[in-house]
Amino acid sequence: MPSDPLPREFYDRDPTTVARQLLGKTLQRRTRRGLTGGTIVEVEAYLAANDSAAHSYRGPTLRNAAMFGPPGHLYVYSIHARYCLNAVTEASGAASAVLIRAIEPLAGITVMQARRGRMALVDLARGPARLCEALDVDRDLDGWDLTCGSRIWIDDTDALSTRSFRTGQSKRIGVTSAYEARLRFFVDGSRFVSGTRRDHSK
Repeated sequence: MPSDPLPREFYDRDPTTVARQLLGKTLQRRTRRGLTGGTIVEVEAYLAANDSAAHSYRGPTLRNAAMFGPPGHLYVYSIHARYCLNAVTEASGAASAVLIRAIEPLAGITVMQARRGRMALVDLARGPARLCEALDVDRDLDGWDLTCGSRIWIDDTDALSTRSFRTGQSKRIGVTSAYEARLRFFVDGSRFVSGTRRDHSK
């Protein structure tokens, strides 16, 4: 896959805009085992203000500090001994982010299969915790600069540019607060999307 990391200006915007435009981009992770990654097909936006589901809602802590940092950095958090990764958006202090929920695997598939102990392509990175396991992402990457193009980044190449797709929109998944917010976006019809609740915005 090509390597042309998205610039900081891409992330320095409203998380809903960033979330929509991340669909079709390629998430890439490089380790000693080589390059792994794929096409982003599902995301969720978490807002800086009045979003009780956002980890930044109650203010900065050691755990969520990366959310309050500059745009274009990773915020990685743990849940039930597994991990989820977010791209931080807007200016420093705003504390908004986009959770990357699923990718369609493209590179390093055998490595991802070994990490997950699974062979089925559709299950390798369908859901945020599975995604992090497949790409070997943990809290060591919390705060990592996505724009520098090493270890982990999101490529400017639009992997879906040659195919037409509709953007689906629905409520977020797995949240117990602000669950009515329709801030989950996905490539409609993709079998690599993790959720089933879907309606359409365009």
